[in-house]
Amino acid sequence: MNPRTKFALAVTLFSALLALGATVSLSPPALAAAASPMGGAVLGPSGDAVGWGYLAAALATGLSSLAAGYAVANVGSAAIGAVTEKPELLGRMLILVGLAEGIAIYGLIISILILNRLG
Repeated sequence: MNPRTKFALAVTLFSALLALGATVSLSPPALAAAASPMGGAVLGPSGDAVGWGYLAAALATGLSSLAAGYAVANVGSAAIGAVTEKPELLGRMLILVGLAEGIAIYGLIISILILNRLG
């Protein structure tokens, strides 16, 4: 793995961890625990479930976006090579790149469904 790829991977992982930390720390159970004078959660027994739900929504969106980026990078580079050799393959290659981008859309839909379930 060349240094440029290692740097890009490190930046991506750092930003994913930063987003995950922000999501967990700004979730309603964490905010309620910080606002409570006793330091305990005031949301009742479902507070942990809500926090895990927000975490699941964040992971669904983030990991599907990372997977879609990886898929588009691989499919896109192969598509450029194929279109260079045979220009009539452009339409088929655009469909393949679109299918790879669909992974992120599916993750976003799952995330929206989880957030709707939370209320």
